[in-house]
Amino acid sequence: MRFELFDSDGDLAIRQGNLPHWFQPDVTYFVTFRTEDSLPAAVVATWHRRRKDWLRRHGIDPEAKNWKQLVARLPRDAQWQFEREHFGAEYMNYLDRGHGACVLRHPEMARIVADSLHHFDGDRYHLGDFVVMPNHVHVVCCLLGSTEIESQCYSWKKFTAQKINRSLKRTGRFWQEESFDHLVRSTKAFDYYRWYVAQNPIEARLGVGEFLHYRRPD
Repeated sequence: MRFELFDSDGDLAIRQGNLPHWFQPDVTYFVTFRTEDSLPAAVVATWHRRRKDWLRRHGIDPEAKNWKQLVARLPRDAQWQFEREHFGAEYMNYLDRGHGACVLRHPEMARIVADSLHHFDGDRYHLGDFVVMPNHVHVVCCLLGSTEIESQCYSWKKFTAQKINRSLKRTGRFWQEESFDHLVRSTKAFDYYRWYVAQNPIEARLGVGEFLHYRRPD
């Protein structure tokens, strides 16, 4: 089994939703998706303001309906800067503060997510390391064939949201609509993401049973 890395000389498609998604077939991603209540409204408002400022500095009207398409036309270095500045370490640190109901802290809820991630392992993707945190999930996976990261994340979230809501006897959106995904560009980055997945519950000071960590056998 191989976790193929991003090929900077290969074909690349940039899909735009609320977040930019970089797609290249048969390569490895680091993916984060979070519960609907995982970030305070004030934090989200600050990020939106900072995004508008960044767009203006790069000659893009943040109120334009096609601002995402305009970002996709910028040089690749600028697009990567946009991704890093808005969805980097600061974003991850806020998630680890445990905002929201944190229902994934309960082992039976975390197991629903873990089982979903394992379900298509070897079929749609090679599943790498992952951790289910109280209000978010980090996954390393290598897509196979025609599998696209957006559609796969949608599949994970749709199935788990329905099952978790049913278990909790609740309704409504469980996950944030979109996910954050990074193409893994080097062996160093791959090793870092595996380390980050393992370290995340330690940094968040979680106790035994408050998270679910899976490490792919080497």
